[in-house]
Amino acid sequence: MPDTAPALFLGQPVAFLIGLGVIGALLAAGWAAALILPRREPGMWTDLKPRMQSWSLIVGILAAALLAGAGVFITLFALVSFIALKEFLTLAPTRKEDRIVLLLAYLAVPVTYLSVWADEYILFLVLVPVYLFTLMAFAMALGGRTEKYLATAGIVYWGVVVCVTNLGYVPLLMQVPLDEAGPAGPAGLVLFVLLVTQLNDVAQYAWGKSFGKRKILPTVSPNKTWEGAIGGGLTTAVVIIVLGPLVTPLDGLGLWLLAIGLPIAGFAGDVTMSAIKRDLGVKDTGTLLPGHGGALDRLDSLTFTAPLFFHILAFFAVAHF
Repeated sequence: MPDTAPALFLGQPVAFLIGLGVIGALLAAGWAAALILPRREPGMWTDLKPRMQSWSLIVGILAAALLAGAGVFITLFALVSFIALKEFLTLAPTRKEDRIVLLLAYLAVPVTYLSVWADEYILFLVLVPVYLFTLMAFAMALGGRTEKYLATAGIVYWGVVVCVTNLGYVPLLMQVPLDEAGPAGPAGLVLFVLLVTQLNDVAQYAWGKSFGKRKILPTVSPNKTWEGAIGGGLTTAVVIIVLGPLVTPLDGLGLWLLAIGLPIAGFAGDVTMSAIKRDLGVKDTGTLLPGHGGALDRLDSLTFTAPLFFHILAFFAVAHF
């Protein structure tokens, strides 16, 4: 695909600004539903209003950060990763001897996001997933306690990779060169992956709430149904096929792989976090977002979809990485 710079208006890609407008319209529709549906079906949709309040706050912060540029957005996502990791490590079973290991785990946040800020993709790939992990494992061994050593190392490493490295793929999109990013520019790529990931969650929720009867994983996520997963997945796939060429540089096989893979990845991230919460005996990872729970409750799908989107983009359309 030939490299083409997107059309700009007031320094921003026109397609990106249109995307922000579409999201604003979706928020307005969501607020209308939050006001109407509980009255039409008393006892149902009671969680829709607090969800919309949280969504409005999230969208406002993200839009402002994207408009402010790569530096601000990378800093914002560093904070998001820190909050998600803190939620996870607060809930996860660790040992008293592992304080230095937990400190190293938190060190993953600045290391990862400085790599993103410096646009050093190789450092992003190896510093935390490889070298910080080996350092954490060695530090645990120096503690001298071998009981639950392997389990604790796996728990901490899993949290770091999911909450820091995987989420780091989102701001890494801001480093895609303007002439390779497609019609909506780098910020549009971020907006697209966030939009379709959350659309997948909302669509599965709506289809399941309206038509769901057959449970998929009743012992892991009792509210997940085949009707919700299939209906939501198809809805997301159609949106990706229609909007993908208007926002991203993807087309052909890459676009179809994204349309098929992203809904599955989003579902996988959701049920994986559900399994972890059931293992830990909690309903939510926190209380930061009314109607959603903690930050990690809202980001669970994104931890799986962001790497997939980035790697499909890098393989099929972006030479920079």
